[in-house]
Amino acid sequence: MSLLVDHVKAVYNDKQTQIIIFSSTAIALYGYDQGMMSLINTNYDYLHTMGIAGSSPIVGIIVSIYYLGCAAGAVLFSRLADGIGRKKSIFLCLATASLGNLIMFLAGLGYTRGALAVMLTGRVIMGLGVGGIDSVIPTYSSELSKDEARGKALAQEFQSNIFGLLMAFGINLGVTVALGKGNQWAWRIPIIVMQVYPVLLMAVVKILPESPRWLVYNGRQNDAQAALNNIWGNEGDAKLDELLDVHEQEKDMDSTSYLDMISPSHPQFHPTMIVIMGQINQALTGYGAVSVYGPQIFELLGFPIRTSEYLTLGNYTSYFFLMTIAWLLIDALGRRKLLVQGSIMLTASFILLAIFGGLADHSSALNLPVFVPGLLGTVVLFIATGAFGIGWLATVWLVPTEIYPTTARAQGTAISVIVWGFANFAITFLTPVMFNNLSYFIFLVFAATNLFAGVWTWIYLPESGGRSFEENQQFFIDAKEAGTWRVGKVSGGEYVVFKFPNPDGNDLVNSERVPLLQRIEEQLPSVE
Repeated sequence: MSLLVDHVKAVYNDKQTQIIIFSSTAIALYGYDQGMMSLINTNYDYLHTMGIAGSSPIVGIIVSIYYLGCAAGAVLFSRLADGIGRKKSIFLCLATASLGNLIMFLAGLGYTRGALAVMLTGRVIMGLGVGGIDSVIPTYSSELSKDEARGKALAQEFQSNIFGLLMAFGINLGVTVALGKGNQWAWRIPIIVMQVYPVLLMAVVKILPESPRWLVYNGRQNDAQAALNNIWGNEGDAKLDELLDVHEQEKDMDSTSYLDMISPSHPQFHPTMIVIMGQINQALTGYGAVSVYGPQIFELLGFPIRTSEYLTLGNYTSYFFLMTIAWLLIDALGRRKLLVQGSIMLTASFILLAIFGGLADHSSALNLPVFVPGLLGTVVLFIATGAFGIGWLATVWLVPTEIYPTTARAQGTAISVIVWGFANFAITFLTPVMFNNLSYFIFLVFAATNLFAGVWTWIYLPESGGRSFEENQQFFIDAKEAGTWRVGKVSGGEYVVFKFPNPDGNDLVNSERVPLLQRIEEQLPSVE
């Protein structure tokens, strides 16, 4: 028992573990907002205070405008991350998110005139902070992770994102059941509880190391060595030599602007298109809508309102636990396989949901008990949610941190958040409209978009897992020489496969040569 306690203490005090815990808690802010707004949207006091009807498109605007704030925050804080450092930028992100959350809480408190404007302002400001977090945290975490464990680290962080969603929805449902949909505290309490995240994180950010890559690229070699020794112990000196070699190769590279990254003639245009399409495809899976409008999805399957809310809570709980599979598989199967297989499962699931939704809607005419298609649809939706979490949640955030040089990594991650913001703005704004006009046919729309996402990923996304940042950048050089973006036609299809450490040597081999269980075992912590 004492050995186990000592092991737990060692893990807790391990600097890499602290970084993952901190990054995970920060990423949970994004999930918390999604779970928070899903029931606030149906609170009668909230709608009255904002002066809107439940069917008003303004409901979708309040939800979606947050994503525009995220897009702007990604630009602002990624520039700060390059200028003043990752840690200071993260602190400012957290402070901004905290301020926006407080403004949301105060919207309409004791007054109604102007409440909507205050709420919209709070949503935008909180979006600025969360967009910055979503931009800077993956970059920071990736720069401090081993090449073979970057996926695991980010997947663990996004499992925390689902915990934030689950926590928010659980609190929201609890106070709604206890106080009723007509009580203002049933929607204000879930908002203000969110303050726990940024306040706690601002208090502990100072104990974390700065990114050694950022320190090296800003001429602070001694600080970089101290940070590396703090993180890696005896391996710190060797890590510093690696960073200095990379810096020597990249130091003559010009700084990359956002305009450069979307200019077809620039070397970073190809990776930027990969990043942009990754986020568009993630939005096309429809799971931004499922997360925010979960109860309405279950209502389409024939369930009453309160039952739909309980089923949504169950779906989020399953979602959280299934994310464990994501961080076990992402560095064992690779990014491409998870994404493509996730799309296949989601396409099939949404086709089935359209069928079950139609049966539920016409159950009376078909003399069919409504709970039959509702129950089958629920099982399928739980499976689909897990497929999205395992395949699509963390992967598209990971790829931008792996394919850019240091001079463009922060901007590339920011572009990822910008596109995510605009894409989810469109999806969350249009989803209520589609609910009202398409009913269960909305599932067929998502089936088609998932099919497109999977096909595009298979053709154009290189496998970036198990490779160093520099090896991933070589793909784009080779693609230019080959005159094609199709992954299977570049370097003999080398970047179609996921590389894994050879059990019989020190080199990397096609992961298919290593049994899956052995690959998974490599991701599990050892207890000595």
